Amino acid sequence: MPSKSRPSRNQMATTSRCATAADAQIILQLYDLRRDTEMRKARHFIAAEFWPETAEDTLRIARAYPSPENTWLRQVTSYWEMAASFVLRGALHEGLFFDANGEMYCVYAKFKPFLSEIRQKLPQFLLTVEKVVVNTQEGRDRLERLEKRLARRQQKLAERRAAVAATSAGFN
Repeated sequence: MPSKSRPSRNQMATTSRCATAADAQIILQLYDLRRDTEMRKARHFIAAEFWPETAEDTLRIARAYPSPENTWLRQVTSYWEMAASFVLRGALHEGLFFDANGEMYCVYAKFKPFLSEIRQKLPQFLLTVEKVVVNTQEGRDRLERLEKRLARRQQKLAERRAAVAATSAGFN
């Protein structure tokens, strides 16, 4: 059994080598997959439309099969889980991946407050993503910045909803 103080083989896989042209090719292929029309819809839904306030908000969509929202949730989360697994298994240089893929950190930040509850029903939910996000100080720092940015964004959305509700209250 490996010592708890030593990084695992998977954690060390990409930190001890230089990025290669093959790594760059994988990054470009991952980017190309993100450009797919349906994937763009899925990414837009997760990034701009879906703002879970509880674990149940996410679980409701996870149970809503078949629905576009369920498909989009599965598509985005499985995409980032796949990409993160490339890093954890040493198929893709971690630093290059970090430089080219901030969106995964945003997705993780959006679900992080509810992960323990979500994982009671979906034990593997964003587990591989989490390992990549917290594997380095640089990743943890990025996550912290994104959590603050998402909190400000949610506050602005709440203020807009309140303003719309106030102006339309008498027009039902």
